[in-house]
Amino acid sequence: MKGIVLAAGKGTSLYPMTKPVCKPLLPVYDKPLIYYPIAILMQAGISEILVIVPPNETATFTALLGDGSQYGLKISYAEQPVPRGIVDALLIGQEFVGDDRVCLVLGDNIFYAPTLGATLKKAAASPAAATVFGYYVEDPRPFGVVEFDKNGKAISIEEKPRYPKSNYIVPGLYFYDQQVMEIARALKPSARGELEITDVNLEYLSRGQLQVIPLEKNFTWLDAGTADSLLAAAQTIKEIQDTTGRYVGCLEELGFYEGWISEEQVHAIGDELEMTLYGKYLKCL
Repeated sequence: MKGIVLAAGKGTSLYPMTKPVCKPLLPVYDKPLIYYPIAILMQAGISEILVIVPPNETATFTALLGDGSQYGLKISYAEQPVPRGIVDALLIGQEFVGDDRVCLVLGDNIFYAPTLGATLKKAAASPAAATVFGYYVEDPRPFGVVEFDKNGKAISIEEKPRYPKSNYIVPGLYFYDQQVMEIARALKPSARGELEITDVNLEYLSRGQLQVIPLEKNFTWLDAGTADSLLAAAQTIKEIQDTTGRYVGCLEELGFYEGWISEEQVHAIGDELEMTLYGKYLKCL
């Protein structure tokens, strides 16, 4: 399975912070925001990743992540010339994905749970053609809302409904089989001029091939799209790390536990960063 991170948003809702730097490179506590979605793919067992970035920003992301080999990854880059919606990431990544399955994650989404790795690996190995997640929120109106029947089966998904049929929304993490490219190519732009990911999910639903997994209450999902949510995300990450003693989104640690890099490689990076708490954490692994 291949992984795609859509990190091409300039983050206009975060101006003036994002005037000189795009949103996925902003800090969330002690790491750049882009670390967290990459960590999601790594916990799903995915090591080949395409990062989609804004125009003329490839060098900036490369300066941070390189080719990913220091984490045991193979990272490549593609630019999104014009924002055309989430589905555009799939079209940009067609050649990269080839005949493989794909996991798409949004560049401003953060997930955490003690059982997250097991949940993601199960989704990646599922025979379902498409797998997405349902996350309970108090106000689902700004999101894609999923409705379940009495047996817990998804029966509808509605984008930004005025009157939501449930409190479960579909966060920005999607597992698809090879059909997704054919579905994406056939989509027409919505009224707001974008290729909507909800339309992809609805097509799978109409084919009887969409699996929606409700996430348990111990799961944390953060969407760092506004100044308030960016601050809340940083505070949440700090609280989790202080409470558990484990770092969230630590790519070197994840690469080590997946068996992609050695303990010596992790400690060498820790030596380079020994003036920081992050470096000290790596040296203690």
